[in-house]
Amino acid sequence: MDPEEFRRAGYAVVDWVADYWRTLDRRPVTPQDPPGTVTAALPAGPPAHGEPVAAMLADLDAIIAPQVTHWQHPGFFGYFPANTSGPSVLADLVSSGLGSQGMLWATNPAGTELETVVLDWLADLMDLPARFRSTGTGGGVIQDSASSATLVATLAALHRASGGRWRDVGVDRRYRAYTSTHGHSSIEKAARIAGLGEAGVRTVAVDPTTQAMRPAALRAAIEADLTEGVVPAIVVATIGTTSTTAVDPLPEIGAICARYGVWLHVDAAYAGAAAVCPELRWTHAGVEHADSYCFDPHKWLLTGFDCDAFWVADRGELIEALTVMPEFLRNAASESGAVIDYRDWQVPLGRRFRALKLWFVLRWYGVEGLRAHLRAGIALADRFAALVRADDRFALAAPHPFSLVTFRLRAGDEAGAALLARVNDSGQVYLTHTRVNGRYTLRLAVGSPLTGPEHVDRAWALLSAAATDLLAGHPTPAGPAPGGTLPG
Repeated sequence: MDPEEFRRAGYAVVDWVADYWRTLDRRPVTPQDPPGTVTAALPAGPPAHGEPVAAMLADLDAIIAPQVTHWQHPGFFGYFPANTSGPSVLADLVSSGLGSQGMLWATNPAGTELETVVLDWLADLMDLPARFRSTGTGGGVIQDSASSATLVATLAALHRASGGRWRDVGVDRRYRAYTSTHGHSSIEKAARIAGLGEAGVRTVAVDPTTQAMRPAALRAAIEADLTEGVVPAIVVATIGTTSTTAVDPLPEIGAICARYGVWLHVDAAYAGAAAVCPELRWTHAGVEHADSYCFDPHKWLLTGFDCDAFWVADRGELIEALTVMPEFLRNAASESGAVIDYRDWQVPLGRRFRALKLWFVLRWYGVEGLRAHLRAGIALADRFAALVRADDRFALAAPHPFSLVTFRLRAGDEAGAALLARVNDSGQVYLTHTRVNGRYTLRLAVGSPLTGPEHVDRAWALLSAAATDLLAGHPTPAGPAPGGTLPG
């Protein structure tokens, strides 16, 4: 494909994406066809001769798009949002066109320096502690996901907890990672990869009302491990847990970590974006105690997957834990010590030019545009929560400080599961579930920039109508007054 062919094909592909976004609200959120539908529609092998882009776009329309779960759909309320946006897509196009591999400063000086600057911008925008800036002892780097950030933090924590032995001899003692019972599954996976095994993770009880980690329970767990000769290595606290967006009490947790010399990693994958808004920075109280912190712009900050922003307070510890320098990578810039080589801040050697899309997004929307997007999502969640609160068949399950609402049908778990299946089968909306205090709980997460009040109202109308049908033979048990009291 020569440059002129690329130009013509590029116009056609951009038109296709624009038309896709324009028509999203008219598509079902999720496909209803059985597994194997795409496989059956594809030929047994690749074509013998090249095909035009028009043929590929035709198959996108006929085969691929109808079988996609449309995460950008205004009726997509599942999991957490996975925003993208025009400037992010365009930046990914530029990144792919440049085709640079930024493992070293020397292999992409602009990529390295732009990433450093943009992560400092973000830290300023969110009012993160000064020690996370590249101008001090710390700095930021883009990982592919919060899962990778947690793994990297775990490896650095083991290096510190072992006094440097981990790098040379591996896991030669029993080490422990701690998180709340609502901590993300990536924490367990990181422990497995790091050689700690599932037994290396101790889950800490949460407050039944706030669903946040109980500091007293954390302290007791650490002291019990110390008594048994287990070395506390890392505590992963969460700002915005996956189940309910609970905020762990960082001031108390940070003090405990400082007392026992334990690495504190803060996972703010979804809710970290909220700190862009000054009125929501209360959720980050105590983050100054953290040794590392991450959040995903690819969740709620209009930056396409994958893009996790990860900061450390002491980059020297991270580099010492992860650096490997084979002869073929040696170069004058690295030897000078004057540059950052981000290969030492992550597990893979190679890295894409992800900073471009974050840069494009920050410049296109500006600070106020990003704040408006976040505030709109929170307002829509508040709107939905008010509808739930006003209906005595439902109860809110936990506080909703961000744009996720957790709620349940009072009739019980079986009815709640049936309700979720019925509304999702409509194709108009998509929600997911969790368990809160052992009860089956529905989750409605607002995040798509295409979602408006009418889409939230549509979701509620579907839920209400389905509940009416289900409860016709499923009487609601006696309970608190309409809306209930948390935790419900």
